[in-house]
This record gives sequence, C-alpha cells and structure tokens, in this order.
Amino acid sequence: MPLGAAILLVRVLEFLVVGLAGLLLVWFGAFELDGNLAIYGRVTLIAALAFAVLAESLGSYDIEAQFSLRLGWRRVTLAWAMTALFLITMGYLLKASDAVSRAWAIGWFLSGGASLLLARALSTMWVRRLKNNGTFNERVAIFGAGPQGVRFAEYVQAHDRLTISLIGLFDDRKADRLPVEVAGVPLLGNLSTLIGMIREGLIDQVVVALPWAAERRLQDVVSRLALTPVKVRLAPDLVSFTFSRRPVVILGDVPVMTLFDRPISGMSAVMKDFEDKVLTGIILALSWPVLLAIAVAVRLDSPGPILFRQPREGFNNRPFNCYKFRTMYHNRLEYKNITQASRDDPRVTRVGRILRRTSLDELPQLFNVMMGDMSLVGPRPHAPSTRAGGRLFSDVVQSYAARHKVKPGITGWAQVCGWRGETDTEEKLVKRFEHDLYYIENWSLWLDLYILLRTVGAVLLPRNAF
Repeated sequence: MPLGAAILLVRVLEFLVVGLAGLLLVWFGAFELDGNLAIYGRVTLIAALAFAVLAESLGSYDIEAQFSLRLGWRRVTLAWAMTALFLITMGYLLKASDAVSRAWAIGWFLSGGASLLLARALSTMWVRRLKNNGTFNERVAIFGAGPQGVRFAEYVQAHDRLTISLIGLFDDRKADRLPVEVAGVPLLGNLSTLIGMIREGLIDQVVVALPWAAERRLQDVVSRLALTPVKVRLAPDLVSFTFSRRPVVILGDVPVMTLFDRPISGMSAVMKDFEDKVLTGIILALSWPVLLAIAVAVRLDSPGPILFRQPREGFNNRPFNCYKFRTMYHNRLEYKNITQASRDDPRVTRVGRILRRTSLDELPQLFNVMMGDMSLVGPRPHAPSTRAGGRLFSDVVQSYAARHKVKPGITGWAQVCGWRGETDTEEKLVKRFEHDLYYIENWSLWLDLYILLRTVGAVLLPRNAF
C-alpha cells in the first residue's frame, strides 16, 4: 500500500469520527434536543467538512504528523478547536445558535475531541507498523560511492522514519577505487548495471550522489537516467550535510538554503513589542508605590545615587545603560573590569542585600523596556568585562554574541531554570548560554508568559542571588 493511500484512509477515518460523534449523541444521547433533528445532521456535516479543510491546512496529514503522535495530536486538537470556533461564529452571524442544544454541542465537542485523539493514536500505531514492515518503502539506489554517497547512505540508515529501502550503490569508477560496501549497503555495479535493474523493475528511485563541481559527469549520468521511468534526485553536496536541518526556499527559480534567520521578526516582533509595552505599563502602574518605597530606603541606607547605571550590551551588540537600584556602597561601585557579587559580598549594603535576594533591584529596568533597550523576557544583559572562572564570557563561549540576536530581558529562561546569580565557573556560563539559545530558537508568546509566571515563583523563593 502506498503511503498516500494510508494517509487518505486516515483522512476518511477522522472525517467519519467527527460526524459519528455528533450523530451518535443525537440518536443515543440523553439531551433534550430542540427543533428539527435534521438541523443536527446538517451541523454535523458542516463541522466534518470544516474539520477536514482545517486539518489539511494545518498539516495534520503531513508525513511527519503521521509518525509522531505528539505532533499529530497537537495539530488535530488545534483543527478541532478551530472547527468549534468556526461553528460558534457561524451560529452567531446567522442567528441560528438557538436552534441547537448547547448541552449537545458541548457534549459533541468533548466526545468528538476525545474520539479524534483516540483515532489518531490508533492510526499512528497502524502507520508505524506498516512502516516497520517496509510497506511504504521505495527501493532506492545511490549512484556515486564517493564521500558524498557515503554520507547520504549513512544519513538514510540513521533515520528510520524515512520510507526508503537502500538497494545498493553504483559507480562508474574502477573497482580498485571503490569500497565493497558503504554503511552496510553493497556496491552492485556501474551505471549500465543500474539501468538494467531499473528495466527489470527492481528500482523505484535513484539518488545521484556526485560532487556538484563535477558538472559534466553529472549531466552525463542524469541524461542517461532521464530515459528510464524512475524518479531521479540529486543528493546534497557535502557541505549541505552540515546544515541539513536548515530550510530551503526558492529565490526566483533558484533554491537557496537559509542558514540563519532573525529569530523574532515580522509579526512576531510586533507581538513581542506589544506584549512588552502593555505588560510593562500595567506593572509600572501597579508597582509605583513599591518603586517609591525602595528609592527612599536606598537613599536613607547609605549616601549616593538611588539608581545605578551600568553599560551593558544589548540587541546586535549595541551598548546601552542598564538601570538598577543601587545595592552597593557608592564608593565601591564598578563600571569597568566588573567583579560579580558573591555571597556575603562586603560591597553590598543592608538594603541592597534584601533587594538582590528578592530581585527587586531589577525593577528600574522596566524603564529600559519602555525605552526599547530591553524586553521583559530575554537573555539577561551582561557587562562586556564580566568573567566566568577568570575568563571573559566571550572567551569561554566563542558564539556568546549569539545571545544578542534578540533584546536582553529583565528575566529569562536561564534564570527561571536556576541558572542565575554568580557565574564563578565556566560550566555555569555554558549552561546559562544553552538556556538562552533555547529561548531564542523556541520563542513564542506563550513561552514568554510561562517564564513571567515562573519568575514570580523565583522571586518568592530566590536561589543563587547575592
């Protein structure tokens, strides 16, 4: 059975599940149904069709969603929730919501969702079993037994979700220059042998794994394979394996690989900026008495300025002045060659010790957010001269500047996961850096809100803050 046919069956199954879940509640449900029962049939049909369209557009039937239960469940759940919103919207606009029992609608939403999840779990198990039995596999031959062919064969063997059965490798070079097998795949002959096996119906697809620089040889091989009734593909050049997870886009008529992209851009950047300004405005409106009380306490505790302004590196390595409540004696403040505060640091004032333990000294950074230098959530900004284990941060982690792809934050993923405070060892810095990169690569509005909620807990139960 082809993989496409199996996915078609999954589509039909889920379409029927949506319809049957609604109709069974009509026939056997304990609800007092209002109006003509035919209305429920029409609503059920519209919902099943809407779900089919939405599930398709959301990628519920993509190949990766068929083999990954977590991904499949996520997309099916989203499609079903959007279907419910579509029905509610249509009922409101058409003023027809009163014609349907609300108890039936809620029961259908819950039972239909549960049935869809169960159906997807069963279909995923079925598809995986067919895959393991080789039902979907195409018989693939690799032409080219050089380094490029070796890398491609190893890649296929290492990814068991690929629907590929490697038949063998083929190459026109002399036998003494060729291996007997590669990654457990035997060398079966030259191009003529490959074409002969294609004519016998033993090959479904050929992957040409030759260096792209060998243009003439590539054209000769492809021109002969073009006369055969099989799919012919070109394997990536060697350097492409290094960036195998990078997306390929079409620029005009030329495919190009996106190596790096700005992490938060377009609509995402607009949403994050909106989130920062709105939430920061709310926090400032609620916390101004606290800010005022802290300012008075700092001024009465020791002479010197209330706020401490320290140069930090922000987005795109641009310097800015980061605001904090002063927590050290003014004559012991450091602006260059900074030494991080440690436990029982004699430079810290009495009020400063409380502010640091509760992280309240960071509150003035809300003004940095309003000015656009910082974000509520992001990698914490560090001074360029800060050290870990006696070495500059940028010396410990060569790609440390990658943190500056986004605005620095008052709080961040590393901080709520416990990697905050003094970085007295290189390992602590590496862990903090890894968490910062995770945040940058996986940013979402929900992740920001989750981090902000966890920050409240981190403030109430502080660790590693001196």
